[in-house]
Amino acid sequence: MSDKELINSCINTYYEGCIESDPNKIKEAFDENAMISGYLPDGLHEMNLDEFAGFVDAQKPSPKDKGDEEFLEVISCEVFGDTAIVQIREAYLGMIFIDSFSFLKKNDTWRIYTKLFHVET
Repeated sequence: MSDKELINSCINTYYEGCIESDPNKIKEAFDENAMISGYLPDGLHEMNLDEFAGFVDAQKPSPKDKGDEEFLEVISCEVFGDTAIVQIREAYLGMIFIDSFSFLKKNDTWRIYTKLFHVET
């Protein structure tokens, strides 16, 4: 698979983890040192990977089980050697998010290193 295909696979694992409230898929998609930051309607949120995985896990029943809208669009994906910058638009928890991911390739595996998020609607 090409680097972009591997990155897209990682994004799909991330999104499946979100909509299924599966912390293991979240941890599979992110680097162990990842940071997740952005604004929700109540203000700035900053989390490490364990905190974010716990947040996703706490969404019970899962968005998928509740029948929430599922939507994922890759807006852009630029690969520069063993780094990449990706922007996506996704439906999650009744909101549309714009996520900006930085990716690192370590040991031939792409993982999300940082996630910046913005609520579009």
